[in-house]
Amino acid sequence: MSLPTLIPSLAEELGLAIDPVRRTLELFDQGNTLPFVARYRKEVTGGLDEVQLRTLRDRAAYLRKLEERRRVILASIDDQGRLDPELETTIRTAQTRPELEDLYLPFRPKRRTKATLAADRGLGPLADAIWNGEVDDAGARRMAGTFVDPDKEVPDVDAALAGARHILAERVAEDPGLRGWIRQTIRARANVRASAARGKKKTPSKFQDYYDYSEPATRIPSHRILAIRRGEAEGFLRWTLEGPEEEILAGIERHVRSDRIAHREMAEVARDAWTRLLGPSIESEVKDELRSRAEEEAIDIFGENLEQLLLAPPAGQQVVIGLDPGFRTGVKAAVTSATGAVLDTTTLYLHRADDFARGIRTWLARYAPRFVAVGNGTASRETEAAVRGALKEHPGNTRPDVVVVSESGASVYSASEVAREELPELDVSLRGAVSIARRLQDPLAELVKIDPKSIGVGQYQHDVNPGRLRERLDEVVQICVNRVGVELNTASVSLLAHVSGIGPVLARRIVELREERGGFRSRKELLDVPRLGKKAFEQSAGFLRIRDAKHPLDRTAVHPERYVLVETIARDMRTSLERLLENDAALSEVDPGRYVTDNVGLPTLRDILEELRKPGRDPRDQFEAPTFRDDVHTLDDLEEGMKLEGIVTNVVAFGAFVDVGVHDDGLVHVSKLADRYVKDPHEVVRVGQRVRVTVVSVDRDRKRIGLSMREGG
Repeated sequence: MSLPTLIPSLAEELGLAIDPVRRTLELFDQGNTLPFVARYRKEVTGGLDEVQLRTLRDRAAYLRKLEERRRVILASIDDQGRLDPELETTIRTAQTRPELEDLYLPFRPKRRTKATLAADRGLGPLADAIWNGEVDDAGARRMAGTFVDPDKEVPDVDAALAGARHILAERVAEDPGLRGWIRQTIRARANVRASAARGKKKTPSKFQDYYDYSEPATRIPSHRILAIRRGEAEGFLRWTLEGPEEEILAGIERHVRSDRIAHREMAEVARDAWTRLLGPSIESEVKDELRSRAEEEAIDIFGENLEQLLLAPPAGQQVVIGLDPGFRTGVKAAVTSATGAVLDTTTLYLHRADDFARGIRTWLARYAPRFVAVGNGTASRETEAAVRGALKEHPGNTRPDVVVVSESGASVYSASEVAREELPELDVSLRGAVSIARRLQDPLAELVKIDPKSIGVGQYQHDVNPGRLRERLDEVVQICVNRVGVELNTASVSLLAHVSGIGPVLARRIVELREERGGFRSRKELLDVPRLGKKAFEQSAGFLRIRDAKHPLDRTAVHPERYVLVETIARDMRTSLERLLENDAALSEVDPGRYVTDNVGLPTLRDILEELRKPGRDPRDQFEAPTFRDDVHTLDDLEEGMKLEGIVTNVVAFGAFVDVGVHDDGLVHVSKLADRYVKDPHEVVRVGQRVRVTVVSVDRDRKRIGLSMREGG
């Protein structure tokens, strides 16, 4: 679909003005990234946020693919010499892919079917006579006798009539209007029916809740569809759609009997068309729609959770001890400097309590850490208790805070190529401790090194389209990185690769030039990076900071294209750029309307003034260390009615999982998230949030903890 044709349709569908839609799509077509468009082109977009921009871009892509498919279909039918004006108009006005495919179905090149075999045996005229209402049932039978020919594999009248019915059943199954009605009926009226696979009815499994299960397709949530599909893939379940079959069959019969007098033959045609062709085909289509919808919801949930995790408050530039807990192999330990450099590593053993305490106290004296970060895996609470025991004799005013940190993905990072390049001298087992320490200092900078699917904040992420999931999660990472901004002279290759306009190759070249020169002194020096052209500079420069840059604006989120504007403002205020930064009094006197031009509007000017007030401000919340109860370490310590503090580790469609310090996360069902109806758990909680919960159930056999956030528990 051409841009002029696309724009009015998109604008109406999304409730947006035509001009911003047109100009925004032009920006995307010119290769501008979503973070750049959202931050630095607000006049063009009309102030659309990242979610609206993504929706607009993705919907435009869908409609363009639809238009491309429309062109292919029209060309195919035209090549067959069967395209008439009425059909062309119908195809050009079809609004969805299923509508298009229904219209194309009669013209699609066919494999060998019962209908094509019957036509090859010369039974087409008999089928046409029945279809055109030229014969009744008796007449059809008499006429069929003239088509009996053993040489053509039509041995008798019944075989001739059966062949004619096959031709007509396929003709009925290719009727676009009929297919559309049946599809809509199944969508609206069918139940998803799951049952145990053959031989599995008495087999205990995590899918046994679905061994005899039914729910309307219009109401079944995404996580249940994905659970049922996984159960099917693992051989425990089978599932179907149970629609109003008799009602649909009656509707097909009414449709095919119209103006036709061979009623018995047409009733057989209707039943055959439904049971052999329409039913299986449309059930498959609707099941695929349910799968697609469930996958998109799961991807959305994963994206929201990942964003919240990446934007979790950083502890900041502090010395940190990172501990990767373990019983048999010991607790892997590392100390990182305020900038994340590895200062020391060792292995401590919980069963050697004195040595463990001595090792911790030695590091306290030598490095004066601000935090001890403990991974939340096996032996986490035991390790935390051992650390707190070692800290008892340490002076209170210099005692570090002990923080339990999610270690999801730490082992994946440890064995990755990124870890080998960053920490070549360290054994793979010790790299996890470094990662745990660094992710407390700056979750975003560390987690970008790990495949998002390994971070553990998704819902059935291994059951969705991997390409679509990666595309969405990569964009979430990019949005988060650019929202926070990146320090050019300290950022890793992994972090730089997610900066707007950069990518992995340019990120590596930036680091190589940085090491060669001993750091960048200005944003302009980015243009010296091999293959980093003007477009990449435009897209990336505003998101890159240089803390000690000579030019004051290189330390801010102000884009270089606006430096002249800010210099003009400084001159008008009779001050220097250096003195203008963080000068709230002077900035309050600036009239932004005075600087509006054809290229710079009020949204950009307001952003610039806000950035000058708080240059390089981190948008993430202030870090606050969470705490668990000292008397709760295992499932056996939990009792119903117990009040606990916990950390939300994952948000899914049916609720939120919360770490309360016993290794196994508890579930707050969506019905217990608040004292009101909650449709979407993200309305109430986010990943990393500290929450107060009440224990409502403990199933020690299945290691399941039921929690509530409602006032009364």
